[in-house]
Amino acid sequence: MLFNSLDFFIFLPLVFIVYWTLFKKNIKLQNIFILIASYFFYAMWDWRFLFLILASTIVDFIIGPLIHNSDSSKIRKRWLWVSVIFNIGLLGFFKYYNFFVDSWIDMMNTIGYKADNSWTLQIILPIGISFYTFQTMSYSLDIYYKRLTPNKDFISFATFVSFFPQLVAGPIERASNLLSQITTKKTFNYIQCKEGIKLILWGLFKKVVIADSIAPIVDDIFANYETYSASTLVLGVSLFSFQVYGDFSGYSDIAIGTSKLFGIELMSNFKFPNFSRNVAEYWQRWHVSLSTWFRHYVYIPLGGSRVSKLKSVRNIVIIFLVSGFWHGANWTFVIWGAIHALLYIPVFLMGRNRIYMNNVVAENRWFPSIKEIFQILLTFSLVTFSRVFFRSESITDAFGFLKQIYSNFKFETYAHPLGYRMIDYFILLALFVLYEYLIRRDERSPFKFKSKIVRFTLYTLVILAMLLFFDDNIDRSFIYFQF
Repeated sequence: MLFNSLDFFIFLPLVFIVYWTLFKKNIKLQNIFILIASYFFYAMWDWRFLFLILASTIVDFIIGPLIHNSDSSKIRKRWLWVSVIFNIGLLGFFKYYNFFVDSWIDMMNTIGYKADNSWTLQIILPIGISFYTFQTMSYSLDIYYKRLTPNKDFISFATFVSFFPQLVAGPIERASNLLSQITTKKTFNYIQCKEGIKLILWGLFKKVVIADSIAPIVDDIFANYETYSASTLVLGVSLFSFQVYGDFSGYSDIAIGTSKLFGIELMSNFKFPNFSRNVAEYWQRWHVSLSTWFRHYVYIPLGGSRVSKLKSVRNIVIIFLVSGFWHGANWTFVIWGAIHALLYIPVFLMGRNRIYMNNVVAENRWFPSIKEIFQILLTFSLVTFSRVFFRSESITDAFGFLKQIYSNFKFETYAHPLGYRMIDYFILLALFVLYEYLIRRDERSPFKFKSKIVRFTLYTLVILAMLLFFDDNIDRSFIYFQF
């Protein structure tokens, strides 16, 4: 079930009404109802893969107490490995099996041995598997590191794993935040619900008006890159940066807003990354839940930055390569991760990886300085360059795309594949960037203006824009569903 579908706009109000009317006084019944609703939400895509979510839930629910109650460090570690291997095994089989088989076949063919391709399987990638396996695995890891005690209520734990607003594309929550709220009695909060509806509205705007309207242009340019000039290719990858941001941050806003309707606060997943002043700040603002997950469960256990510079650089490389591979079973994502490692390492070595952690650009000023503008444009350009690999279907396509830029270096005007005026998109994106700059201090309050007239005008414009740009003929699924 898509957030931007008619099904969801029927499903959500019904769940909301039943949750706060029939079960408002009984948290146990609330959780049972949300669990059923979450399974139904997922089953609308493919009910067969509910068994994977249930299996992951059961395994970690059982393993949690086994880790916690053992006095032997070896036994604790052994049970932890059961959890890790099971979850990574699920993820590895469904997401990476064919990748490894195909890579083996390609390697054998390269050295002159004709390998048998009968080992490849017709595997469907279950939506959300990269997210819920990491979420349930973090529960076992937190118990192992003694940050958490096991949950004794299976229903609440299963609700934590499958909570429908963030089930298929995050944010990837830790039990210390989400599970603790699920087990806490909640009362209806009008202000929280109003904030949630505003976030849902803003997330839908970013998805429908920004991401979906740009998608046909990006698809056309990347599919036919051999025929376009450098100016068009640069335009295509630049627009893809806005598309993937509008798509994924829009999903996260809808997820956070929907959770608010049920009295639950999810972590912020995007904090205006396009205004980052270096790559380190970018990764503090882009897909925050994944970055946090890798920092807590991979980077720090490896030694983090507490070890020598050389080992710290090694840890950074590992994090970005694994993060790239997490995004997809394709060498393009590995190269994308390697590029970000190469961009991050100089910032780390210069000691500038933590200087922008607690402030935003031009925090106490109307306008950024010339230096900040240059930093933002440079960071955006570098990140956008890496997305050639993120978006391309293969390494061959990615390098072909880059080669075409350098070999056909000329300026040409681009004609929209559906005949629309490109100037309208440039104006739209300019207004979008300007508006996000105005609200850059608080990613959870997109309409935080004192004037009621201003707020009403913004609501009206956003709704009208969605009605104007909505196109039922394009693929409306979210990009990160494939991850």
